[in-house]
Amino acid sequence: MKKIEQLNALGIYPTKEYFWNLPVSKLVAQTLQKKQGVLTSTGALACNTGEFTGRSPKDKYIVKDNITENSVWWGDVNHPFSSEDFDRLYKRVTTFLSQREIYIKDVQAGSKKEYQLNVRVITETPWQSLFANNLFLRPSEKELETFEHEWLILAAPEFKADPEIDNTRQQNFTIINFKKKVILIGGSAYTGEIKKGIFTILNYILPHDKNVLSMHCSANIGEDGNTAVFFGLSGTGKTTLSADPSRALIGDDEHGWDSENVFNFEGGCYAKCVNLSYEKEPQIFSAVRFGTLLENVRFFEGSDIVDYDNVDLTENTRAAYPTHFIDNAITPSIGGAPKNIFFLTCDAFGVLPPISKLTVGQAMYHFISGYTAKVAGTEAGITEPQTTFSACFGEPFLPLHPTKYAELLGQKLKGDTINVWLINTGWSGGAYGVGERIKLRYTRAMITAALDGKLDKVDYLKHAVFGLQMPSECEGVPSHILNPKNTWDNAQKYDKTADKLAAQFNENFKIYHSFANDEIRSGGPKTNPKLEKA
Repeated sequence: MKKIEQLNALGIYPTKEYFWNLPVSKLVAQTLQKKQGVLTSTGALACNTGEFTGRSPKDKYIVKDNITENSVWWGDVNHPFSSEDFDRLYKRVTTFLSQREIYIKDVQAGSKKEYQLNVRVITETPWQSLFANNLFLRPSEKELETFEHEWLILAAPEFKADPEIDNTRQQNFTIINFKKKVILIGGSAYTGEIKKGIFTILNYILPHDKNVLSMHCSANIGEDGNTAVFFGLSGTGKTTLSADPSRALIGDDEHGWDSENVFNFEGGCYAKCVNLSYEKEPQIFSAVRFGTLLENVRFFEGSDIVDYDNVDLTENTRAAYPTHFIDNAITPSIGGAPKNIFFLTCDAFGVLPPISKLTVGQAMYHFISGYTAKVAGTEAGITEPQTTFSACFGEPFLPLHPTKYAELLGQKLKGDTINVWLINTGWSGGAYGVGERIKLRYTRAMITAALDGKLDKVDYLKHAVFGLQMPSECEGVPSHILNPKNTWDNAQKYDKTADKLAAQFNENFKIYHSFANDEIRSGGPKTNPKLEKA
């Protein structure tokens, strides 16, 4: 079928030019020509995403039909949208795109061929097409000759919905239609909507249809083939700790885990750039070169040098680049089943141990909880640490109920010898403002010890409130900090704070309790101010 016929079949009848699978150099050149972006001192392309500098979760919808009605986890995360409203809005968007220059990029999602999706991404701007090129897998020239898409993404940032006509909440929207295999994006140029739309699709298809666990995590692999997986919310150190020069990067954000492998969904990275420096993140810093798309960054006055510390516009500055821009990334992005899983949390209350080992039940419980804490100063109005829970460390992208993912994790943990560790990258010796942040070199030493099997040969104590197994010693780490209670000046105050945090865990878990099995329920904390030998 000719290209114009392929567009017509989608309801797009171009009246202006359309550009199909342009190379990176031409996408950059057209962006500069249209004055939609500028080159930085390192050759990266810097663009602004306009009104939206982040995702808009309240404006994300899933079409409710006979496929999704009884399978999707409807509620605050997944908002229903009618098939009739979708069809009408789809026609309005395709009519709009017919009047614009458009850019078509054919890409793939899923490094393991058995689960790979062919995706066609149609955008209004060349730099959005560059994003699709960088973030997803890039088919070979031969594959492109016979490429047929299974899923379609239409991204029209200049199209504004009319809530009165379209039944959206406001003018922007992201709508997923599993029956028609379409993601419709309008009113927002934030490219993260494209990335997370695909992640949401795979979060449905893989667990629901393939019994494959989809994960919001990073993953790396050692020279011995030992795969490690890192879960963690923003600010917990997921990218930093998985970017280990001595280990190869499988991927930094989204993965699947079947009976044999951990495999990356993407062909690129979408890294946060706030406070980026060569000293802190040499791999990411070096990846910001020609071909990379920078979003919403600011420059030092009168120069083309990016000021990564400038957050006047947003703290959510991003760099989108192909995975091979990271020196030690492996291709294809596939490793064996993990031997070690790390749940990263930044506990600003100073309660959780810097490292602890979890049972299967505790692993499922903490996976569902997805805990970290925000500290004072990170957001307006926050004056003391606040708990944050995000189911499975990726709640906004879960179309199925969180217990589905937790039970899949539990099944895999029972099938092999896999260690699950809870790593606290937050505070010790007291809460934020009193205690101190756990040193990064200690955290790295603990992870290295776990990966090298050195923690298999030490004694453990059980935390009486959370039931976590705490190692009595770890090479390169002062032993007294391994038991968090030892670092507090006032033991009673520690017990009180631990009980308070446990109560918040239990309160959060109430929404999952009736859906969870007994093993998951058993993994939660119990208030008890004593520590006892395991």
